[in-house]
Amino acid sequence: MNNKAFHFEIEKRIDHHLGRAGIIHTPHGDIKTPAFMTVGTKGSVHFLSMDDLQQIGAQAMLSNGYHLRNRSYEISEDGGLSQWSGWEGPTLTDSGGFQVMSLGSGLGKVVNMDRVKDVINTEKKDRLALVSEKGVDFHDPYTDQDDFIGPEQSMQIQCRIGADIHMAFDELTSLADTYEYNVEALGRTERWAQRSLDEHKKHCMDLGYYQALYGVLQGGRWEDLRRSTSKKLAKMDFDGYGLGGAFLKEDLGEILRWCCEELPENKPRHLLGLSRPDDILIGTMMGADTFDCVAPTREARHGRIYTHYGYYNITNDPHSDAPLEPGCDCPTCRAGYSRAQLYTLLKSEKKEEKYQFFNLASMHNLRFIIRLTEEIRQAILDGTFMEYKDTFIKNYYHR
Repeated sequence: MNNKAFHFEIEKRIDHHLGRAGIIHTPHGDIKTPAFMTVGTKGSVHFLSMDDLQQIGAQAMLSNGYHLRNRSYEISEDGGLSQWSGWEGPTLTDSGGFQVMSLGSGLGKVVNMDRVKDVINTEKKDRLALVSEKGVDFHDPYTDQDDFIGPEQSMQIQCRIGADIHMAFDELTSLADTYEYNVEALGRTERWAQRSLDEHKKHCMDLGYYQALYGVLQGGRWEDLRRSTSKKLAKMDFDGYGLGGAFLKEDLGEILRWCCEELPENKPRHLLGLSRPDDILIGTMMGADTFDCVAPTREARHGRIYTHYGYYNITNDPHSDAPLEPGCDCPTCRAGYSRAQLYTLLKSEKKEEKYQFFNLASMHNLRFIIRLTEEIRQAILDGTFMEYKDTFIKNYYHR
């Protein structure tokens, strides 16, 4: 274990843009950026072992503060998330805010307390999440109990879990919310950011190593809100920043530019929940350093296979002897599995064979995204990022 304090080192910048290649130093190892953080919601990645993650070049694992909260004391007693999970590298947890605010039928079910009258007749089974200044009251579908998480509770949970990087508690608005509501929610998120900091400082050394805290930026699609909150959070004592919110795809680059132009350059930035290749390329160019998303493994389990020339579904090519992607260095392709073999496993009525498909396809897709970030990093170091970006997008999206 590396006991040095958390810090970020910039190695090279993209000319005329906000992106950079760097190294995030954490107590459990370094993360060479840009980097994709593999999502292990409950401290493990579905159908993959820790050895599998090592084989595909994973650098870090992101777990879910909401889903691990009821095991947080057990994890703490084991020495923290890395020790408990068996993943010896760097880890990150989210605050759990997104999960509690999106219970039931999604963000459309999230209301502020002053809007409760609009849904007063909603049945409990709809698991309405109620946001107030103190935090979020919600109905937990897993325990069938009412529960509550606010900034203080989120920080206590995350510090018990003991990841190297935590996220401050924030309110995620939806694309349907008005400018006026975004102003209100953003003010609440900024107050929660300070409360998160205050509580985090009480517990960030409880497990014997420093646990970092990122502030989370919201503000919807509005430039004035994004720039204003970026300036405010930049003045707070955060170790890095989470770039959050509901984005229209065409607005992603501009929104990230607004944020990163105002944030301190010497602190890392994590783009929450996106993994499409063009999102990673644009995100990197506009200043994001790390990324996460469940899509590579979730889509693998449904038969979607990633390649440098776009994706395809394994069910559309059931008899091909070709590898998943010619030249791929993932364990699945190196072992010589063909598309036909994976199709047979996917369609098998034997559970162990279907699970083998989930393992093999997930390793391929995750390795594809991890290799993408490795190639992006090398292109930045070589001074050829823009050429790499244009070539990749032309090949992948055929444009």
